[in-house]
Amino acid sequence: MQFDIDTLDGFDRAILRVLSADGRISMTELARQIGLSKSPTQARVKRLEAAGVITGYRALVDPVRLRREHVAFVEVKLSDTREPALAAFNAAVIEIPEVEQCHMIAGDFDYLLKVRTSSMTEYRTVLGERLSALPHVANTSTYVGMQAVKDVAL
Repeated sequence: MQFDIDTLDGFDRAILRVLSADGRISMTELARQIGLSKSPTQARVKRLEAAGVITGYRALVDPVRLRREHVAFVEVKLSDTREPALAAFNAAVIEIPEVEQCHMIAGDFDYLLKVRTSSMTEYRTVLGERLSALPHVANTSTYVGMQAVKDVAL
């Protein structure tokens, strides 16, 4: 289905705002909050899903309760940035469960990773045994997060 962002109206935007805050909200409550009846609300949600605007629903977990409170941001510089090297790095980094996010960056380094572990000791192991061993990694720089001031996943 072809999607045009200009077709989003106030109701669609309200649906996205409410579902972003609570993906488990009932259709009846969603309809009440946005000011439509249930059937048109349901149809709009299905249209947004079919168009790929809503890509899925997930549970947000508390990393502290899971003992994953140590957050490090890692700049990664590659020794080779040709397409096969990037593809090899991308495929390998996806397999590391401690890497919560990986972004290719335009700048002085090639990737920025968000790595979540239980402690500095565990992070040091992940860095030394997994991240540094990723394909084409030339060097890394680590920045330890002290406090999440804004995190939409919280």
